Amino acid sequence: MTLRAAAVRRKPVADLIADSDHGTLKRSLGLGQLTMLSIGATLGSGIFVVLGEAVPVAGPAVVLSFVLAGVTALFSALSYAELAGMIPVSGSSYSYAYATLGELVAWVCGWCLVLEYGVSVASVAVGWGQYLNELLRLAFGFAIPDAFSQPPGSGGIVNVPAIVVVLLAMFLLLSGAKESARANAIMVVIKVGTLVLFCAIAFSAVRAANFAPFLPLGLAGLSAGAAKLFFSYIGFDAASTAGEEAKNPQRDLPRAILLSLAIVTVLYCLVAVAAVGALPWQDFDGQEAALAHVLGAVSDNPLWAGLLAVGAIVAISSVVLTVLYGQTRILFSMSRDGLVPASLSKVDPKTGTPRINTLVVSGFVATLAAFVPLGKLADATSIGTLFAFGLVNIAVLLLRKRQPEAPRSFRVPFSPVTPILGVLCCGYMMLSLDGETWIVFAGWMALGLGIYFGYSMRRSRLAVDSPVRRHNS
Repeated sequence: MTLRAAAVRRKPVADLIADSDHGTLKRSLGLGQLTMLSIGATLGSGIFVVLGEAVPVAGPAVVLSFVLAGVTALFSALSYAELAGMIPVSGSSYSYAYATLGELVAWVCGWCLVLEYGVSVASVAVGWGQYLNELLRLAFGFAIPDAFSQPPGSGGIVNVPAIVVVLLAMFLLLSGAKESARANAIMVVIKVGTLVLFCAIAFSAVRAANFAPFLPLGLAGLSAGAAKLFFSYIGFDAASTAGEEAKNPQRDLPRAILLSLAIVTVLYCLVAVAAVGALPWQDFDGQEAALAHVLGAVSDNPLWAGLLAVGAIVAISSVVLTVLYGQTRILFSMSRDGLVPASLSKVDPKTGTPRINTLVVSGFVATLAAFVPLGKLADATSIGTLFAFGLVNIAVLLLRKRQPEAPRSFRVPFSPVTPILGVLCCGYMMLSLDGETWIVFAGWMALGLGIYFGYSMRRSRLAVDSPVRRHNS
């Protein structure tokens, strides 16, 4: 088979579903659990951690930055909802690309998802340590020294708290998907309650003067803020990675994706208005625990800041748990297709979880969180996610053309306009990221292509199975 033929070979939708039907993962998740999974993976990272980086870039217009990022996410969420109902498998956008754009693009998409999921877990784990220190200062008057709570480049040697939260999530995931979903649901309730409490306190200190000028850095600042904050919407697609563990995936996956995005967007906008209304936007510069900083400035009662720190710790723990879950399921699908080692798709018969996969991913993420600063991680994650989301919108267009009569439990409204807008929005926000982020992304892609041509292309199941499976349906 020629290089070109290998790159464009596709895995038929019927084969993707057949692999899912004969899989070894347990179907145990309903609509509520899937929605909580998606909220758990989304709500926390941006509003608790990245807000402090976005406000100095956008000013009070950070509220509109959240809206712009949310609209961009919505276009892709609609496409995810259609494909998740049509192809209910664990591979998420990697599997959708495999069915429509060919193996090479699917590999690139999967490689971007490794960046999205694995690196975003590491990123929010870094922020978890900041809120842990905030709680220790308020409760006990001391904090973990920078040498052991910051990565190199940020004044430390190793980020021990980041390692701890990743390992805790790993042990919970090893116990089983149903148990992990139950723990996540509890954490989601706590973090939503924490954000509602923050809004109640911060709105009492809102001053109209803090919103003027509304666009101090112009439209460029607005779009740059949205590009940074898009990181905070990463995770709504986590429900699609549970395609093989959902009880009724065709019905529940689209609903969970769209419902979770709506809930998260409303909360983000409310918190952003409360935060920048209560404190001048210039005061957010350099604040990694931004919401705790706001409460400390507007209230003399340390109890509120302490409760917020507890809520943030729980919130970020939930993000680490659910996004780590998503990463293991994507690698599970890639392994089953032969593109990564087969050991990553072996499932523990007792717990129904990919044990080796979970251990490998957790070790990688913990190492990354321990030694890489937050800002670099967040921006690199955003660009990989935007690229993957763009491919999902393209996949909808191609499947509408190739298989117009295929059953779909949800259809993107106003197609092809909506998916095309999704592609354009993702491209625009990618261009809003700085040159250093693009260099990191190019290096990541080069590494991924080297692995594909050196290992995955020849070991793919489509390369070694029967001609029927190699047929481009």
